[in-house]
Amino acid sequence: MKEISVSGQKRTATGKKASKLLRKEGMVPCNIYGETKGKDGLPEALAFQASFAELRKAIYTPHVYVVNLNIDGQVRKAIIKELQFHPTTDALLHADFFEVNETKDITIGIPVKLNGLAQGVRDGGKLNLSIRKIDVTAPYKQIPEVLDIDVTNLQLGKAIKVGALQFEGLKIATSPEVVVCSVKATRASRSAAAAAAE
Repeated sequence: MKEISVSGQKRTATGKKASKLLRKEGMVPCNIYGETKGKDGLPEALAFQASFAELRKAIYTPHVYVVNLNIDGQVRKAIIKELQFHPTTDALLHADFFEVNETKDITIGIPVKLNGLAQGVRDGGKLNLSIRKIDVTAPYKQIPEVLDIDVTNLQLGKAIKVGALQFEGLKIATSPEVVVCSVKATRASRSAAAAAAE
């Protein structure tokens, strides 16, 4: 996985009013959930702030990054767990990060890349990508930037489901019944089939 660096500062004031003031200054309120657990057994969050200008590099991209968060000089590796956007303006309101290490498994959505020219497309069909990412589980060092899927033998009217895929060192977390891609018949392919039948 690619890595990107973002710097931030611990937040002393939390709550709606403090968050609103931060956003006015071009900052985004964030939390990082790490190894430390509270009395209730749930991961404890460290509240920090980061500039929107830095965060946008990790958010508005097709790539999935491990983020090196430098919070007041202490660097922690994390992945983006959840983003909150304003319902009407699409402005970033809040970001949650989840701390990672080289041994702990994480589950994350990785982009799908279709390789090859499908047989069904050669026969006049149209290749449709149904999902852009597949959730996989593994330590972050083992997770690739993209999941390569060979579609060369995919026939007209057929589909590739998640259950038919295997990636070395990765456990697939997406349901096996989910369709990744398919080749649908087009008017041209139906005409060709009818002509061949005649």
